[in-house]
Amino acid sequence: MRIGIMAAGAVGGYLGARLVQAGHDVVFFARGAHLKALRDNGLKVVSPQGDALIKPVTATDDPGTVAPVEIVLFAVKLWDTERAGEQIRPIVNANTRVITLQNGVDSVERLAPILGADCVAGGTALIATVIQEPGVILHSSKFAQVRCGRIDGKPDAALSAFVAAAKAAGIDITQSDNMQRDRWEKFVFLIGMSGATALTRMPIGAILADPDTRALFRNILDEVAAVGHAAGAGLAPDFAENRFNYALTVPYGMKASMLHDLERGNRLELDWLASHVVELGRKLGVKTPANTAVYTALKLLRTGKPA
Repeated sequence: MRIGIMAAGAVGGYLGARLVQAGHDVVFFARGAHLKALRDNGLKVVSPQGDALIKPVTATDDPGTVAPVEIVLFAVKLWDTERAGEQIRPIVNANTRVITLQNGVDSVERLAPILGADCVAGGTALIATVIQEPGVILHSSKFAQVRCGRIDGKPDAALSAFVAAAKAAGIDITQSDNMQRDRWEKFVFLIGMSGATALTRMPIGAILADPDTRALFRNILDEVAAVGHAAGAGLAPDFAENRFNYALTVPYGMKASMLHDLERGNRLELDWLASHVVELGRKLGVKTPANTAVYTALKLLRTGKPA
């Protein structure tokens, strides 16, 4: 298949590399030092599921120079959604499917007016990856799980073909018939991880080992799940407890991408994560004091350190 990776960051770079290994025609969109490293040295993946070196790499910063693709894995930061959506319009046609693998719960709705509702599918990626240095993706978890599907739940042959191809490439992927619920399930855990690890500047293992920070993590999960229930997300009644128990099984040193961004002085996705929970809670009549505390404590850092 012909696949575009927008962009070749930690998640997109990892998945794109696995697809190239399986023989697919993959073009990576990147910029700056990362793009230069991809062109000069290739794409390196360091992973417990097997290292990889993709060289040469088809990489560009201008989607307008590339022919249309069958699939776009859309994994840009949340603040970049509309701009990146406009950028990839030249490579999207009626037969293309753009799968959002972003952290929020409204990416499909933001992209649909730009690319067309039938072209945009929801997606989630449960994976711990980070750009270790330009051109190098570090995958630190034993899991790398992807779900994708239409928000309206309809069958989609183009998505089904991609899922089959990705499975053949060794990717743990499932096509969902309830993507609305699935993206909220990811959102609950993500908000808990991002809020607790970024607020404390500590990995999840240390947070769970202390009774006070452990309670904070659980409170964040409970609030997001309550907002999801009020929003009609279809979460199981005990879903927050389920995710809390799951957190007990992840590697001690696991950190959310927001903490990695905070440590590097990068811009944070806070306005689309904890802040979005607070806003939805206010609209739906759900109190969110823990998430409000996360947002308040981090909001002055959300634009990153001055250059």
